Amino acid sequence: MNRLYHHILLFLLIALIICPRQALSATDRDQEVRKAVAAFVTNRTAGMGWDVHLRRITISDALKLPEGPTDYEIVAPQQWEGWGTVSISVYARQKGKVVRNIPVRIEVAALVDTVVALREIEYGASILPSDVILQKREITYNSQLAARTLDEVIGKRARLIIRANQPVRTDQVERVPLIKSGQIVTIVAENEVLKVSVSGKARSSGAEGDIIRVQNLTSLKEIPAKVIDASTVQVAF
Repeated sequence: MNRLYHHILLFLLIALIICPRQALSATDRDQEVRKAVAAFVTNRTAGMGWDVHLRRITISDALKLPEGPTDYEIVAPQQWEGWGTVSISVYARQKGKVVRNIPVRIEVAALVDTVVALREIEYGASILPSDVILQKREITYNSQLAARTLDEVIGKRARLIIRANQPVRTDQVERVPLIKSGQIVTIVAENEVLKVSVSGKARSSGAEGDIIRVQNLTSLKEIPAKVIDASTVQVAF
């Protein structure tokens, strides 16, 4: 009986030496990769003020990796802005050596404050506070230029028709010109000790702070000037 017991122990010992321990299952590695990808997305979008949701992670291959502690390095395309669908590479490293390059495709939804039209805004209309509202909307390729604050659009003029319930893009609005082309203006030049003013004619339109071309009606020369208000421009002196 003792001899049989010793034979069984010897057999088990040999089996442990010859047969390697079972590696982590594909499911275990899958969860490791998903956790690493989720952490990468969180870090990549941190500080952007978005509500980010990792909508989908697609791993096409079975994750059979050697046994042992594994670190994961995620590399995304440099131009990726942190939202949308993109293919990334996940490098699995063991003891500093890459043992697998895992292709992964992810879909990230990002909600951000967006200016939305409450009603249809006609071409050329000045945008009032009652015309727009700030809502959380998902970033898409069509809404990248959407205004993120009300100050970006209120008081400006619609360059085209803006549909109701649609994000208002920054390229759909423009500042309302204070001075229009052909208008008679006062050209002011001044410094600490002297101020000179002459009559002029605007050769282009401009909002406050814009640089426009004006003609000095005395010398008939055209010069650049900064729009100060609805009737005044300023030139360097």
